Amino acid sequence: MATPRTRTFGDALEATAYMLAPVLLLGVLGRIEPGINQFGIRPREWFGLIGVLCSPFLHTNMAHLAANAVPLFVLLVLLFWDPHYYPRRTLLLIWFASGLGTWLIGRGGVVHIGASSIVYGLIAYLVFAGILMKRFDSMLIGVAVFLMYGGGIFAGVVPQGGNVSWEGHLCGAIAGVWVAFNNHDKKRP
Repeated sequence: MATPRTRTFGDALEATAYMLAPVLLLGVLGRIEPGINQFGIRPREWFGLIGVLCSPFLHTNMAHLAANAVPLFVLLVLLFWDPHYYPRRTLLLIWFASGLGTWLIGRGGVVHIGASSIVYGLIAYLVFAGILMKRFDSMLIGVAVFLMYGGGIFAGVVPQGGNVSWEGHLCGAIAGVWVAFNNHDKKRP
């Protein structure tokens, strides 16, 4: 892979703002037009594949939106701040792998929405990339992310009652680990 260019904190904030703006905008639009949530992931239905692209922008209510937007903001800033994470590639791979995984294993008859699969993917990615990159700053970020969000990740990836898409959480976490190894495992040829 090519050597990443240096990024500033301002660059990271700008990239994060571009990512979060449509999430917030569509989250508010979803309150005005609740029918928009039909474009979430519908497991094993061909129409439901559109949710792989759309589901991170859709949320059931403002509390759901806030619960995803705050950690997404923090994690995206960390991701985009260090070009050694290959942020665009990493985000796209986590986004699609977690969405396709949810489409494959998600509960049928349920529409899976929300950005939490990406949140879980970024948590797992930053923790494992910190280990694999063997750089002090990446390890420090990995430890900080684990301390902030690690406890919740274990609880969120197991089956639970209610409308929580634990399948999306699980697929996000698996995608994050896979992308970390894909990007940073030095044993690969």
